[in-house]
Amino acid sequence: MLVALIILVQSSISQRDAALARKQHSYDVVILTEQVEGSLARAEASLGRFVIDGDRRTGTLYYDEWRHAGTLIDDLAVLTADDPAQMARVDHLRGLYAKRGKELALPATRANYRQGWPALSLFALAGKSDTLPKMTTVLRDIIKAGGALIDQRASAAASRTDQANSLASLLSGVGILLALSVLALAWLVANEMAARRVAAETADIAADRSAALEKAVAARTIELSEANRRLVEEGKTREAAEARLRQVQKMDAVGQLTGGIAHDFNNMLAVVVGGLEMAKLRVEQQAAEAARHIDSAMEGATRAAALTRRLLSFARAEPLLPAAANPGALLRGMSELIDRTIGERIQVRILADADGWPVWVDGYQLENAVLNLAVNARDAMNGAGTIVMRIANVRLRDGEVGALAAGDYVHLSVTDDGTGMSPETLERVFEPFFTTKPVGQGTGLGLSQILGFARQSGGDIAIASTLGEGTTVSIYLPRHRGDTEEQASAPAQVPIPTRIDGTIMVVEDDARVRAATGNALDELGYRTVLCASGAEALERLGDEPIALLLTDVVMPGMTGPELVERVRLRFPNLRVLFVTGYVGEAGEAEMFRDSVVLRKPFTLRALTDALAAAAAQVELPADRAA
Repeated sequence: MLVALIILVQSSISQRDAALARKQHSYDVVILTEQVEGSLARAEASLGRFVIDGDRRTGTLYYDEWRHAGTLIDDLAVLTADDPAQMARVDHLRGLYAKRGKELALPATRANYRQGWPALSLFALAGKSDTLPKMTTVLRDIIKAGGALIDQRASAAASRTDQANSLASLLSGVGILLALSVLALAWLVANEMAARRVAAETADIAADRSAALEKAVAARTIELSEANRRLVEEGKTREAAEARLRQVQKMDAVGQLTGGIAHDFNNMLAVVVGGLEMAKLRVEQQAAEAARHIDSAMEGATRAAALTRRLLSFARAEPLLPAAANPGALLRGMSELIDRTIGERIQVRILADADGWPVWVDGYQLENAVLNLAVNARDAMNGAGTIVMRIANVRLRDGEVGALAAGDYVHLSVTDDGTGMSPETLERVFEPFFTTKPVGQGTGLGLSQILGFARQSGGDIAIASTLGEGTTVSIYLPRHRGDTEEQASAPAQVPIPTRIDGTIMVVEDDARVRAATGNALDELGYRTVLCASGAEALERLGDEPIALLLTDVVMPGMTGPELVERVRLRFPNLRVLFVTGYVGEAGEAEMFRDSVVLRKPFTLRALTDALAAAAAQVELPADRAA
């Protein structure tokens, strides 16, 4: 009976402790939910201050609080995993958190570029969204459900406590009765037998304790060894993660630097190229000598423009103009260009499946990436050998290549049989300005440019190389589910205009670029209206009919896409030509996907082609002219 009572008491105590633990768990859910609500509120308040004062430290507070709120929501999902109803509410909260993050990202980005009024307007618009009230409602529902569960579990804990107390009282009574029985028996047993029994029991207890202590020491030693091994592995993992983080931070810092340099450099190049072309058209005395010097200067400007394009691609700031394309057809179409570039001593083999999947990329950037890889392979083979270019359809698992998600991809690889690279060189191949070529034969931006292009296009890049055996560079691009331009049905043949008929409005904040662009348009026979900002353009739009709006993309106060958005409220069919050398975040290229884009610096020929492309857009009805 005593053993049975002890077992019942232990069971009751265990049930009471489990009920108290469940009650404490519900308290933790409620407290963590209130922390999530507080973190979200602090993040919204920090963003409001950031939008108003433009202080990046305030913006950092917003980003930290918002990320902290996301971490707390993940912790809340772990705590509520045992409750399907609460888990559903947390999943709903997570979706609202992601949606709210996108709504706040727009004013945060504007504030980061110090565009105060647009950022304030977007923040005010985000404040009118119903996402925040929905998040508050979900949080309150979680707290309310947690409170109800606390009450329920508190009642269960109290019931188990009463049961344990009752059984403990009964056990105490039995224990007292047993003690009295033992005392009565002790009077009947001789003192010597009692002493012997006590000595034997003491010896047995000591032996048991000794054996238990030895087992505990051995088990603890094993646990400490395992813990030490885990700490060593964790230290190695953390060291590797910190090294990767430092590399990413270094790449981001250099990317921001190159993006800023390229922006100003492109503006200067636009003036240089325009001025050289105008001078070449007007030179009269010593025409041959002057033309030779001008051609030399034009070649230098073109090389500088190519370097700027590489800087922008490395900084992931080059605006992509993607379209559906077949990589196999693109590769075969540029085979002659590759042959001319790498020389006759190198054999190029192109292996592409006939049923290759299309991809959604900027064809110019893809051709440039392939050409860069071909030149690198040529240099690695000292100008003689074989280059194999393969295109294949692959299905990747999650994380199989870099951080790419599982799915269908097109695998484009370039393999050479050159000298290969050491492991130390492989670790640095994507660093900007790192090159193993002699001075003057490489900038060290080729692979950095290809990496930026691949990741901008939603893909990634991988390199495998062995010293003395050669190198394989692989580009993975996500499969496009639509048709390529060649597969799409051709529209009916209609006459396409090649020249703008009317006045062109030029909007450019840089005075030199604005003057050079105006001179180029004058040379082409167009009448121009020059504006230094979006605000001035809006004021002058009603002065006379405008056939085309030619605008820069990045300008202080009002960007080119913002200007076009406001202009089309009044003139929805007005033709637009964007001119850009730098667009900041690559995602902003979506703002002018359907418009004609001319990259800085540009020549008269490129400007003429861009105007012809803009002329082919929808004609502006006379009654809707500016």
